[in-house]
Amino acid sequence: MPITPKEASLRAREICNAAPIVPVLVVKDVAHAKPLAQALVAGGLPALEVTLRTPAALDVIRAMSDVPGGMVGAGTLLTPEDVKAAKAAGATFGVSPGATDTLLQACEAEGLPLLPGAASASEAMALLERGYDMLKFFPAEAAGGAKFLGSLASPLPQISFCPTGGVNPQNAPDYLKLANVVCAGGSWVAPADLMNAGAWDQIEALAQDAAQLPR
Repeated sequence: MPITPKEASLRAREICNAAPIVPVLVVKDVAHAKPLAQALVAGGLPALEVTLRTPAALDVIRAMSDVPGGMVGAGTLLTPEDVKAAKAAGATFGVSPGATDTLLQACEAEGLPLLPGAASASEAMALLERGYDMLKFFPAEAAGGAKFLGSLASPLPQISFCPTGGVNPQNAPDYLKLANVVCAGGSWVAPADLMNAGAWDQIEALAQDAAQLPR
């Protein structure tokens, strides 16, 4: 069922409000999907972004979509084909590094709420003009970091962000304390070495720490 930009942004905001950190997940082995999602959700991080950067990504989304309490999204959406495949796999939201009219139209037509990327005031204003007021700030550190993002709060108070890209446990608090930040995206809660070792208890502990970050 199609969705309007305002409806999409409202749903994206609800997802971002669920926890201070949205795990950004690069999963190569579908066998890791369910225990990883269970560990992250148990640790207090229910919104999960599975990046479409591996051949297993769509199968990972399918497996994670069965985990109670989780909200599984597809990251790195670039094309309408990505959007259709992600929706068919069970993704309940999408995330993109930037935004094009073609991508936005595809998400709206498929009824997939999108967290579209912006890295400048002009990009953010263009998305706001269309009806999107909950955006991804990417690549956060390379694009100016917390200082730059905070400077957008006064001229663009209507827009909230989820900074992603270079966010880590050390700098996450700098972002989360900003008035225009709802949450941040980070990959540190699911490092490849712990996934490969099946150390789900350690991943759950990382998730617990991230879930307790103040905002």
